[in-house]
Amino acid sequence: MGSSFSSMLLLISFFLALLGSVVPSQVSQLDETNALADCLTKVSVPVDEPGSKDWQLDATPFNLRLHYTPAAVAVPTTVKHIQDAIACAREVGVKANAKCGGHSYGSFGLGGEDGHLVIELDRMNNVFLDTETGIATVQGGSRLGHVAWELYNQGKRAFSHGTCPGVGVGGHTLHGGYGVSSHTKGLALDWLVGATVVLANSSVVNCSATENPDLFWAIRGAGSSMGVVTEFRFKTFEVPEQVTYFIASVPWTTETRARAGLKAVQEFAKTMPTELNMRMFIASRFTNLEGLYYGDKEGLQAVLAPLLEQTNGTLALIRTGGWLDQVKHFGNGIAIDQQHGYQEHETFYSTSLYTRELNDAQLNKFVSYWFQHAKSNRRDWYVQIDLHGGENSAVAKPDLDSTAYAHRDFLFMFLFYDRVDQGVAYPFDGHTLMQNFVHNITADMDQDNWGMYINYPDQNIDQDSAQRNYWGRHLTRLRKIKKEVDPDNLFHYPQGVLPETEE
Repeated sequence: MGSSFSSMLLLISFFLALLGSVVPSQVSQLDETNALADCLTKVSVPVDEPGSKDWQLDATPFNLRLHYTPAAVAVPTTVKHIQDAIACAREVGVKANAKCGGHSYGSFGLGGEDGHLVIELDRMNNVFLDTETGIATVQGGSRLGHVAWELYNQGKRAFSHGTCPGVGVGGHTLHGGYGVSSHTKGLALDWLVGATVVLANSSVVNCSATENPDLFWAIRGAGSSMGVVTEFRFKTFEVPEQVTYFIASVPWTTETRARAGLKAVQEFAKTMPTELNMRMFIASRFTNLEGLYYGDKEGLQAVLAPLLEQTNGTLALIRTGGWLDQVKHFGNGIAIDQQHGYQEHETFYSTSLYTRELNDAQLNKFVSYWFQHAKSNRRDWYVQIDLHGGENSAVAKPDLDSTAYAHRDFLFMFLFYDRVDQGVAYPFDGHTLMQNFVHNITADMDQDNWGMYINYPDQNIDQDSAQRNYWGRHLTRLRKIKKEVDPDNLFHYPQGVLPETEE
């Protein structure tokens, strides 16, 4: 009996020790998760059941390198559902984030960290075109391919936006929305004329140039920090009868050729015709120029001829077609009309950079690193350099302070992207390959002379650096607006705008 009693005491002591080893924050997080689930159930907000197929679909990130576990995944079908979900997050003390396409390179739609309420919007994806006014009303969970498909079929109209059919209109537009029509037609956010937003206090407000104009200014560049946009209202343009897309190969096999070629592209970018949209695509094994021209083959060939001569370029693909032909081409051939159920994933690290004209030393450093270091790395990396600005760019025409997008005065926009095969773990120190590209360019630059694009985020930088790099001179105003609409930072993610604090 004594032995048995002693054994029982030892067993009890073991379990007490085990319970004592549970970190208080873990217990608190579990309590918050349970409380959030109870609240969402009581107010009848639809949710994904943890472990279900929908949960797996909605909680799996586009970037498989960055998995986070939500406290809950709400799947609203009405604005009231969104209001109630936000109220529950506020009541329980959980951060909340809207998710649309789920393509955030930093998994910010999942919160960018564990334990957030994810508001998955992609069940709300209606698109309606008013053919008399040309205004498109687009629900906040729509994907770009679906929007392009609907606007074309409802009235052969469009607005300027990015290329991947699965990207959500929400995060894309709210942070800029650059694409292969932007040099001609501007950013996606430049076509936005109004929006309906659910704020952190669960109120629903409309914003435009005349209604809540400060909020309207802020959501056009930093929208995910301000609220959940349930509806966008875009002006649209009639699509051209024909456009021409192209790929030109440039055989830069030596550093000398690459330096001369880059310099020629830079000079061309300064005065590139408005109707031409172009980017450089640099990989370890090849370099291309690619883009879209608003016109026919003959017009494109005439515009490109001087540049191709200077760069020894050859047109490998030139094709004139209709509007949806180019949408399909730049979408890499996947179905255009993407809706709920979309599944595309990669494992990668990315970072970005905006610059003005590069001087000779900066060009030389970039090319030297490319040829002497990056080329020998056989991972599937690339550097995409969009000809973003210049005197004929529609991006550069609006006043720099007209929206929260802070980078209209930059000539180039770089995306540095390094991916590995599906099922392969990304190397622990792999990010240095792309980071060193950036450091070689910016080492001798003042901070005012470069920036970064929040839609191509670098998840490895801290929040203070992120805010400065993504929003530059607009950060002070954004933080004031954030304090007004979300003082408790409910819509938090690790690189979002923080509310202004008392000094």
